[in-house]
Amino acid sequence: MLIKISVENFKSFDQKEELSMISSSKMQGNKTHRMKIKQTNLLMNAVVYGANASGKSNLVAAFAFIKTVLMEGLPVDCVNDFCRNREANKTRESVFELQFTAGDTFYAYGFSAILSQRRITEEWLYELMQDGGAHQLFIREGSEAPVLGEGVSLSASEKSRFYVYSEDFAGHDTQLFLTEMNRGKKYAQNARLMFFPQVFSWIMNHVIVINPNMGISDTEVYYNDESLENISRLIQTFDTGVTDIKTRKISIDEMGKMISAEVVQTIFAHLKAQMQMTNLPGIQMTWRVEGGFFNIRIRENSEPEITTLVLRHGKSAFDFSFSEESDGTKRLFDLIDMLLTDCSDTTFVVDELERSLHPKLTEHFLRLFMEAHEGVRMQLIFTTHEDTIMDQSLFRRDEIWFVERDAENASRIYSLDRFKERYDKKLSKAYLEGRYGAIPVFQQFSFLKGE
Repeated sequence: MLIKISVENFKSFDQKEELSMISSSKMQGNKTHRMKIKQTNLLMNAVVYGANASGKSNLVAAFAFIKTVLMEGLPVDCVNDFCRNREANKTRESVFELQFTAGDTFYAYGFSAILSQRRITEEWLYELMQDGGAHQLFIREGSEAPVLGEGVSLSASEKSRFYVYSEDFAGHDTQLFLTEMNRGKKYAQNARLMFFPQVFSWIMNHVIVINPNMGISDTEVYYNDESLENISRLIQTFDTGVTDIKTRKISIDEMGKMISAEVVQTIFAHLKAQMQMTNLPGIQMTWRVEGGFFNIRIRENSEPEITTLVLRHGKSAFDFSFSEESDGTKRLFDLIDMLLTDCSDTTFVVDELERSLHPKLTEHFLRLFMEAHEGVRMQLIFTTHEDTIMDQSLFRRDEIWFVERDAENASRIYSLDRFKERYDKKLSKAYLEGRYGAIPVFQQFSFLKGE
């Protein structure tokens, strides 16, 4: 589970900003919204408010950026991703760090880079202890070979193996060492270097980022009839008109007629990179992109198997394609897997969860999510403008966050918990009145009229 994310000098974030999932010790309400791991109470939800262009989406982008760099290295287009509100930031380090639990082990993993130069300057991994201390697992500085922490004791063969990997990696300025230590490498279950695959797997497989116009998951739910029937029953509770869901096999050519060639290339490039990274003989992914919903399964030396969704409305004798559905129904298919997944220890990060959804439908989804995963290690972090869900019966005060731009046009993150509010306070009214900030501030405009 996520403990906190911190980001510095990235997009609209200038100085170090962080969102923490550690619960407030002062609050006693909604106790089911906390999960205790060892001595630490972690929150299950974080809802992030802010005006347009405040930086909410950039927080989601930070999660996505960390995953992208782990998958493919610093992307070519990251050279302008530093915070451009000050000239000095162009040559200043950008810093990204995740603190999280994988199983019952607490980790802090991060890296720094000068983005304008596409150069990673440092990378680190620590095991966090309950007494507040930390044990260094590895560190990599500049282009030097990565080194293990002093407390990591290896067998002679493991030491030799690590030394070879480390020396070979020296000078790779655009790549992360954590990636290299997972590139087709196999570890015995009792290997003392197992923290490399554990940390990589949690970030890549248990942090799921969902954007408004594209969703990706490795869910199984669209690959068998039983789960499709379950989805059909679930989708009916949202009153969309959809009563039945099936899949239909299509070819790559048919897929290319539904979406642009550029998007098709992006999808298959991602799948190819995933297969190379995991060194598996096959892979399957579900993609929701503008205009289409596709399940793709690739097996070694075989043609891709592609299916798309076919939907039935009420007693209609005709099928409907995914592209014919309303934006709200399409949005639900971005989110529905979150209700059905049984992959524990997962953190969903969703940008604009309420996009195209009625306020009551948004609330219905959130209550279903909380009910489905009560007592399970499952977190939901999402950005929104929907003030009707800013309700202390739905969220704890320490689960509500704001993002606001300051006078220097840099984003700041802060929690509602810093405001001393009564438990019966109507939060949405106070928010819209500007009590907590993070709302638009309009300027006067005069229309010029001819004589």
